[in-house]
Amino acid sequence: MSKLIIDVAGEKIFLMIITNNDIYNITKENTKINYEKLTLIINDFLNSHELKLTDINKIYLNRGPGSFAGIRNSLSIVKAFNLTTNIEYYCYSILDFKGEKDIKYENIPDLCDKFNIKKNLINPIYLS
Repeated sequence: MSKLIIDVAGEKIFLMIITNNDIYNITKENTKINYEKLTLIINDFLNSHELKLTDINKIYLNRGPGSFAGIRNSLSIVKAFNLTTNIEYYCYSILDFKGEKDIKYENIPDLCDKFNIKKNLINPIYLS
């Protein structure tokens, strides 16, 4: 089972793939141009590790707080992935994990389980 974590809410675009044996990640500049190319960035990242979108079983998406444009764009992309490939997705916020210290991206799937983050539920948190 492979999982993809997407975080476009902060200062950088962050992607992580968690497979049964390995963890891979990249960061990119968080710019308007990269928002528009996010699907290409994700596809290139997957290809660089010999994976396809259909190899991903679950996607975890940071819903904020953060950049309005980044969050809206990434939500739209993940919903499109869900519609075309039926990949389950979970929209989390670091604020959901109250009491947890030193939260690491590789722990996001377990934290979503622990804190009962619901599948396919979107409730974005934008910075004003």
